[in-house]
Amino acid sequence: MNFKGLVFSAISCFFILASCATKKVPPKTITKVIRDTVIINSKTDQPEMTRAAKLDKYKVTTDYYPSISQDERVRFLVLHYTAINTELSLKVLTQKDVSAHYLINDYDDKTINLLVDETKRAWHAGVSSWKGLDNINFSSIGIEIVNLGNKGTDAYPNYAPYPDYQIKKVGELTQDIVKRYNISPFNVIGHSDVAPGRKPDPGPLFPWKKLYTDYGVGAWYDDTDKYIFMQQYPWDTTSSVFITQVQTDLKKYGYNVPTNGMIDTQTKNAIVAFQMHFRPEKYDGVVDAETWAILKALNKKYNP
Repeated sequence: MNFKGLVFSAISCFFILASCATKKVPPKTITKVIRDTVIINSKTDQPEMTRAAKLDKYKVTTDYYPSISQDERVRFLVLHYTAINTELSLKVLTQKDVSAHYLINDYDDKTINLLVDETKRAWHAGVSSWKGLDNINFSSIGIEIVNLGNKGTDAYPNYAPYPDYQIKKVGELTQDIVKRYNISPFNVIGHSDVAPGRKPDPGPLFPWKKLYTDYGVGAWYDDTDKYIFMQQYPWDTTSSVFITQVQTDLKKYGYNVPTNGMIDTQTKNAIVAFQMHFRPEKYDGVVDAETWAILKALNKKYNP
Protein backbone atom coordinates (compact mmCIF):
# COMPACT_ATOMS: atom_id res chain seq x y z
CA MET A 1 0.00 0.00 0.00
CA ASN A 2 1.46 3.41 -0.99
CA PHE A 3 1.54 6.51 1.21
CA LYS A 4 -1.72 7.94 -0.18
CA GLY A 5 -3.46 4.67 0.51
CA LEU A 6 -2.28 4.68 4.11
CA VAL A 7 -3.50 8.22 4.63
CA PHE A 8 -6.92 7.44 3.12
CA SER A 9 -7.25 4.32 5.30
CA ALA A 10 -6.34 6.25 8.47
CA ILE A 11 -8.83 9.01 7.69
CA SER A 12 -11.57 6.44 7.04
CA CYS A 13 -10.91 4.72 10.37
CA PHE A 14 -11.02 8.06 12.16
CA PHE A 15 -14.46 8.89 10.77
CA ILE A 16 -15.77 5.41 11.52
CA LEU A 17 -14.56 5.63 15.15
CA ALA A 18 -15.95 9.14 15.50
CA SER A 19 -19.27 7.99 14.15
CA CYS A 20 -19.41 5.12 16.64
CA ALA A 21 -18.45 7.43 19.48
CA THR A 22 -21.26 9.87 18.78
CA LYS A 23 -23.95 7.25 18.12
CA LYS A 24 -26.51 7.22 20.95
CA VAL A 25 -27.01 3.82 22.54
CA PRO A 26 -30.28 3.48 24.46
CA PRO A 27 -29.75 2.72 28.16
CA LYS A 28 -30.50 -0.81 29.28
CA THR A 29 -33.58 -0.97 31.49
CA ILE A 30 -33.30 -3.35 34.41
CA THR A 31 -36.44 -4.14 36.37
CA LYS A 32 -35.88 -5.82 39.72
CA VAL A 33 -38.94 -7.59 41.08
CA ILE A 34 -38.96 -7.62 44.87
CA ARG A 35 -42.29 -9.10 45.95
CA ASP A 36 -44.45 -9.23 42.83
CA THR A 37 -43.79 -12.41 40.90
CA VAL A 38 -45.36 -14.59 38.25
CA ILE A 39 -46.71 -17.95 39.37
CA ILE A 40 -48.82 -20.65 37.78
CA ASN A 41 -52.39 -20.91 39.02
CA SER A 42 -52.82 -24.57 39.95
CA LYS A 43 -56.50 -24.55 38.93
CA THR A 44 -56.29 -22.72 35.60
CA ASP A 45 -52.67 -23.56 34.65
CA GLN A 46 -52.35 -19.89 33.67
CA PRO A 47 -49.54 -17.55 34.76
CA GLU A 48 -50.59 -14.63 36.93
CA MET A 49 -49.01 -11.89 38.98
CA THR A 50 -49.11 -12.28 42.73
CA ARG A 51 -47.57 -10.49 45.68
CA ALA A 52 -45.97 -12.86 48.14
CA ALA A 53 -42.97 -13.29 50.43
CA LYS A 54 -39.63 -14.16 48.81
CA LEU A 55 -37.23 -15.69 51.35
CA ASP A 56 -33.55 -16.55 51.12
CA LYS A 57 -33.60 -19.64 53.34
CA TYR A 58 -37.02 -21.06 52.57
CA LYS A 59 -39.09 -21.85 49.50
CA VAL A 60 -42.59 -20.42 49.49
CA THR A 61 -44.42 -23.07 47.47
CA THR A 62 -47.47 -22.31 45.35
CA ASP A 63 -48.40 -25.94 44.65
CA TYR A 64 -51.82 -25.45 46.22
CA TYR A 65 -52.42 -21.87 45.14
CA PRO A 66 -55.10 -20.53 45.17
CA SER A 67 -57.39 -21.49 48.01
CA ILE A 68 -61.11 -21.37 47.21
CA SER A 69 -61.87 -19.54 50.47
CA GLN A 70 -61.18 -15.97 49.44
CA ASP A 71 -62.66 -12.88 47.88
CA GLU A 72 -61.55 -9.41 46.86
CA ARG A 73 -60.47 -6.84 49.41
CA VAL A 74 -61.94 -4.12 47.19
CA ARG A 75 -65.68 -3.91 47.81
CA PHE A 76 -66.48 -0.27 47.06
CA LEU A 77 -65.90 2.18 44.22
CA VAL A 78 -66.07 5.81 45.33
CA LEU A 79 -66.37 8.74 42.91
CA HIS A 80 -65.26 12.29 43.72
CA TYR A 81 -64.76 15.65 42.10
CA THR A 82 -61.60 17.65 42.73
CA ALA A 83 -63.11 21.20 42.74
CA ILE A 84 -59.86 22.43 41.11
CA ASN A 85 -58.33 22.21 37.62
CA THR A 86 -56.25 19.34 36.26
CA GLU A 87 -52.84 20.85 36.96
CA LEU A 88 -53.64 21.61 40.58
CA SER A 89 -55.45 18.30 41.01
CA LEU A 90 -52.33 16.36 39.96
CA LYS A 91 -50.19 18.45 42.29
CA VAL A 92 -52.48 18.04 45.30
CA LEU A 93 -53.19 14.34 44.75
CA THR A 94 -49.51 13.44 44.41
CA GLN A 95 -47.81 15.84 46.83
CA LYS A 96 -50.28 16.36 49.68
CA ASP A 97 -51.88 14.14 52.33
CA VAL A 98 -54.69 13.12 50.00
CA SER A 99 -54.74 10.80 47.01
CA ALA A 100 -56.86 8.61 44.76
CA HIS A 101 -56.16 5.59 42.63
CA TYR A 102 -57.18 7.34 39.42
CA LEU A 103 -57.64 10.89 38.16
CA ILE A 104 -59.95 11.71 35.26
CA ASN A 105 -58.67 14.96 33.74
CA ASP A 106 -60.88 17.54 32.03
CA TYR A 107 -59.19 17.23 28.63
CA ASP A 108 -60.79 15.65 25.58
CA ASP A 109 -57.99 13.13 25.17
CA LYS A 110 -57.31 9.43 25.73
CA THR A 111 -55.46 9.77 29.04
CA ILE A 112 -56.40 8.61 32.53
CA ASN A 113 -53.85 9.10 35.32
CA LEU A 114 -53.01 6.22 37.65
CA LEU A 115 -51.79 7.74 40.91
CA VAL A 116 -51.93 4.85 43.41
CA ASP A 117 -51.55 1.14 42.73
CA GLU A 118 -54.86 -0.69 43.15
CA THR A 119 -53.22 -3.04 45.66
CA LYS A 120 -52.52 -0.09 47.95
CA ARG A 121 -54.80 2.12 50.04
CA ALA A 122 -55.40 5.59 48.66
CA TRP A 123 -56.42 8.42 51.00
CA HIS A 124 -59.58 9.63 49.32
CA ALA A 125 -62.66 8.99 51.47
CA GLY A 126 -61.50 10.13 54.92
CA VAL A 127 -64.00 9.69 57.75
CA SER A 128 -66.61 7.59 56.00
CA SER A 129 -69.17 4.82 56.39
CA TRP A 130 -71.20 2.58 54.11
CA LYS A 131 -73.16 -0.60 54.74
CA GLY A 132 -72.08 -0.60 58.38
CA LEU A 133 -68.36 -0.41 57.56
CA ASP A 134 -66.19 2.52 58.61
CA ASN A 135 -63.12 3.97 56.92
CA ILE A 136 -63.97 3.04 53.35
CA ASN A 137 -60.39 3.73 52.24
CA PHE A 138 -59.36 0.27 53.40
CA SER A 139 -61.71 -1.55 51.02
CA SER A 140 -62.30 0.79 48.09
CA ILE A 141 -60.90 2.24 44.91
CA GLY A 142 -61.18 6.00 44.61
CA ILE A 143 -61.61 7.93 41.38
CA GLU A 144 -61.18 11.70 41.35
CA ILE A 145 -62.80 13.60 38.48
CA VAL A 146 -61.57 17.07 37.58
CA ASN A 147 -64.63 19.25 38.03
CA LEU A 148 -64.95 22.67 39.67
CA GLY A 149 -67.89 21.54 41.80
CA ASN A 150 -70.13 24.14 43.39
CA LYS A 151 -69.10 27.57 42.13
CA GLY A 152 -71.93 29.20 44.08
CA THR A 153 -72.94 28.94 47.72
CA ASP A 154 -74.88 26.43 49.80
CA ALA A 155 -77.92 28.71 49.61
CA TYR A 156 -77.48 29.38 45.88
CA PRO A 157 -75.54 26.44 44.44
CA ASN A 158 -74.03 26.51 40.97
CA TYR A 159 -72.54 23.12 40.16
CA ALA A 160 -70.29 22.61 37.15
CA PRO A 161 -71.50 20.10 34.52
CA TYR A 162 -69.55 17.05 33.34
CA PRO A 163 -68.74 16.99 29.59
CA ASP A 164 -69.59 13.82 27.65
CA TYR A 165 -65.95 13.02 26.82
CA GLN A 166 -65.17 12.98 30.54
CA ILE A 167 -68.09 10.69 31.37
CA LYS A 168 -66.91 8.29 28.65
CA LYS A 169 -63.60 7.99 30.49
CA VAL A 170 -65.41 7.45 33.79
CA GLY A 171 -67.69 4.87 32.19
CA GLU A 172 -64.91 2.81 30.62
CA LEU A 173 -62.76 2.90 33.75
CA THR A 174 -65.53 2.08 36.24
CA GLN A 175 -66.84 -0.70 34.00
CA ASP A 176 -63.39 -2.31 34.04
CA ILE A 177 -62.97 -1.96 37.81
CA VAL A 178 -66.46 -3.23 38.68
CA LYS A 179 -66.00 -6.27 36.46
CA ARG A 180 -62.58 -7.21 37.82
CA TYR A 181 -63.56 -6.86 41.48
CA ASN A 182 -67.20 -7.95 41.10
CA ILE A 183 -68.35 -4.82 42.96
CA SER A 184 -72.06 -4.82 43.82
CA PRO A 185 -74.13 -2.09 42.10
CA PHE A 186 -75.10 -0.45 45.40
CA ASN A 187 -71.41 -0.24 46.36
CA VAL A 188 -70.65 2.16 43.49
CA ILE A 189 -71.11 5.38 45.41
CA GLY A 190 -70.19 9.03 45.69
CA HIS A 191 -68.12 10.71 48.37
CA SER A 192 -71.33 12.39 49.50
CA ASP A 193 -72.91 8.97 50.11
CA VAL A 194 -70.17 7.79 52.47
CA ALA A 195 -69.67 11.20 54.12
CA PRO A 196 -73.06 12.99 54.03
CA GLY A 197 -72.96 16.62 55.07
CA ARG A 198 -69.18 16.68 55.06
CA LYS A 199 -68.67 16.14 51.33
CA PRO A 200 -71.03 16.94 48.41
CA ASP A 201 -69.06 15.37 45.55
CA PRO A 202 -69.53 14.28 42.84
CA GLY A 203 -72.54 16.60 43.09
CA PRO A 204 -76.09 16.61 41.70
CA LEU A 205 -74.97 17.02 38.07
CA PHE A 206 -73.02 13.79 37.97
CA PRO A 207 -74.97 11.47 35.60
CA TRP A 208 -75.44 8.37 37.73
CA LYS A 209 -78.32 7.17 35.55
CA LYS A 210 -76.18 7.43 32.38
CA LEU A 211 -73.43 5.44 34.09
CA TYR A 212 -76.02 2.76 34.84
CA THR A 213 -77.80 2.68 31.47
CA ASP A 214 -74.78 3.12 29.17
CA TYR A 215 -72.12 1.15 31.08
CA GLY A 216 -74.02 -1.09 33.47
CA VAL A 217 -72.22 0.48 36.43
CA GLY A 218 -73.86 1.34 39.73
CA ALA A 219 -77.45 1.08 40.93
CA TRP A 220 -80.67 2.57 39.64
CA TYR A 221 -84.33 2.00 40.44
CA ASP A 222 -87.02 0.59 38.15
CA ASP A 223 -89.61 3.17 37.10
CA THR A 224 -92.49 0.70 37.50
CA ASP A 225 -91.59 0.04 41.14
CA LYS A 226 -91.20 3.75 41.76
CA TYR A 227 -94.68 4.44 40.37
CA ILE A 228 -96.27 1.66 42.46
CA PHE A 229 -94.63 2.91 45.66
CA MET A 230 -95.66 6.51 44.96
CA GLN A 231 -99.29 5.36 45.10
CA GLN A 232 -98.58 3.96 48.58
CA TYR A 233 -97.01 7.11 50.03
CA PRO A 234 -98.59 7.64 53.47
CA TRP A 235 -98.42 11.48 53.36
CA ASP A 236 -98.17 11.66 57.16
CA THR A 237 -94.48 12.51 57.13
CA THR A 238 -94.33 13.98 60.63
CA SER A 239 -94.95 10.88 62.72
CA SER A 240 -92.01 9.21 64.43
CA VAL A 241 -93.17 5.88 62.98
CA PHE A 242 -92.80 7.18 59.41
CA ILE A 243 -89.44 8.84 60.11
CA THR A 244 -88.09 5.72 61.79
CA GLN A 245 -89.08 3.68 58.75
CA VAL A 246 -87.32 6.15 56.45
CA GLN A 247 -84.20 5.95 58.61
CA THR A 248 -84.39 2.17 58.57
CA ASP A 249 -84.66 2.14 54.79
CA LEU A 250 -81.75 4.55 54.42
CA LYS A 251 -79.62 2.40 56.71
CA LYS A 252 -80.68 -0.71 54.79
CA TYR A 253 -79.49 0.82 51.54
CA GLY A 254 -76.15 1.78 53.06
CA TYR A 255 -76.30 5.20 54.75
CA ASN A 256 -75.07 5.74 58.28
CA VAL A 257 -78.13 7.14 60.08
CA PRO A 258 -79.76 6.65 63.50
CA THR A 259 -83.23 5.19 63.93
CA ASN A 260 -84.52 7.67 66.50
CA GLY A 261 -87.68 8.81 64.72
CA MET A 262 -86.36 12.36 64.27
CA ILE A 263 -85.12 14.27 61.23
CA ASP A 264 -81.89 15.28 62.92
CA THR A 265 -78.87 16.73 61.12
CA GLN A 266 -77.33 13.34 60.40
CA THR A 267 -80.56 12.03 58.90
CA LYS A 268 -81.19 15.16 56.83
CA ASN A 269 -77.65 15.07 55.45
CA ALA A 270 -78.16 11.45 54.39
CA ILE A 271 -81.46 12.35 52.68
CA VAL A 272 -79.74 15.18 50.79
CA ALA A 273 -76.95 12.83 49.68
CA PHE A 274 -79.50 10.24 48.58
CA GLN A 275 -81.45 12.83 46.59
CA MET A 276 -78.29 14.18 44.92
CA HIS A 277 -77.54 10.64 43.80
CA PHE A 278 -80.99 9.40 42.75
CA ARG A 279 -83.23 12.47 42.56
CA PRO A 280 -80.98 15.45 41.73
CA GLU A 281 -83.81 17.74 40.61
CA LYS A 282 -84.64 18.48 44.25
CA TYR A 283 -82.20 17.79 47.06
CA ASP A 284 -83.59 19.69 50.02
CA GLY A 285 -83.54 16.87 52.57
CA VAL A 286 -87.35 16.58 52.62
CA VAL A 287 -88.77 13.09 52.14
CA ASP A 288 -91.53 13.67 49.62
CA ALA A 289 -93.42 10.99 47.72
CA GLU A 290 -90.83 10.63 44.97
CA THR A 291 -87.86 10.38 47.33
CA TRP A 292 -89.69 7.83 49.46
CA ALA A 293 -90.73 5.78 46.42
CA ILE A 294 -87.23 5.74 44.94
CA LEU A 295 -85.76 4.57 48.25
CA LYS A 296 -88.35 1.81 48.50
CA ALA A 297 -87.79 0.79 44.88
CA LEU A 298 -84.01 0.60 45.33
CA ASN A 299 -84.28 -1.58 48.42
CA LYS A 300 -86.77 -3.83 46.66
CA LYS A 301 -84.32 -4.29 43.80
CA TYR A 302 -81.04 -4.59 45.66
CA ASN A 303 -81.89 -5.46 49.27
CA PRO A 304 -84.96 -7.72 49.12
